[in-house]
Amino acid sequence: MTFQGGGFEGGRVQRGGGGRRGVAVGGGLVGLIVVVIAVLLGGGNLGDVLGQPSGGGAASDPVQPEQVGEIGDCTVEQANTQQDCRLAATLYALDEYWKPIVEQQGVAFAIPGATWFTQSVDTGCGTATSAVGPFYCPPDQRIYIDLDFYTTMTSQLGAQDGPLAEMYITAHEYGHHIQNLLGIMDAHDRGGTGADSGSVRTELQADCFAGMAVGEMANVPRPGQSVTFIQPITQEQLANALQAAQAVGDDRIQKNSTGSINPDTWTHGSAAQRQAWFTTGYEKGDLASCDTFGAADLG
Repeated sequence: MTFQGGGFEGGRVQRGGGGRRGVAVGGGLVGLIVVVIAVLLGGGNLGDVLGQPSGGGAASDPVQPEQVGEIGDCTVEQANTQQDCRLAATLYALDEYWKPIVEQQGVAFAIPGATWFTQSVDTGCGTATSAVGPFYCPPDQRIYIDLDFYTTMTSQLGAQDGPLAEMYITAHEYGHHIQNLLGIMDAHDRGGTGADSGSVRTELQADCFAGMAVGEMANVPRPGQSVTFIQPITQEQLANALQAAQAVGDDRIQKNSTGSINPDTWTHGSAAQRQAWFTTGYEKGDLASCDTFGAADLG
């Protein structure tokens, strides 16, 4: 996966980290161990885990992350070699992809905030540590990512082609933002555990939305430039992206961590399900095909 064109303006991603380790405002005290168990199963939605409101507006007086600057301007070469610049470039591309789709649904589009953090961070959904991994918080409409998670995907979970695997994870979290904007989060039960649970349906839809975005990214023009955001994705790169989806399947992670598989505790879906729904989005490219909540069989 290779970005092309000119550089990328700074300011899209805030730097956070070393956040206060206090109680989150708006949701009460929730043990971080619960967060870790629920979210480490693959790029989760921390707002769901903490039981926070999922609407588009901010929670009552949410605790904002400690801001310690922002990612500055990046050249296209840096976007292709540095994780922080690649994250910013990916978000710019996702902004351009999703804006017309959301507006076609008669909904006002709003870009999600993004925070790259280390150690810990305070959010509208509570306080999180780096152990949580990437997540989206609905009350403050912000994606939170510890970039070390990308390294973990390749070094410990077996994902290949780091750049495209990173785009998949970022696009998945962005997919939760789209669910939030379109009212999907409010319209469905997103809780529970199990292979057919609302939680799994929520996550698989975010995988499908990620497939939509990744599949079309090579066709999304860069504003004011004569090129698209990325060069066409090769079949080898696509295979590696599918392998990344497999790497964060509940069954795969359970097998690697405990030696056994228990579908009753799944929150994100099996490796096969995550691959299948990413592929559905990639190949069909429309919202209707990603209706996991209406699907009788999740695969």
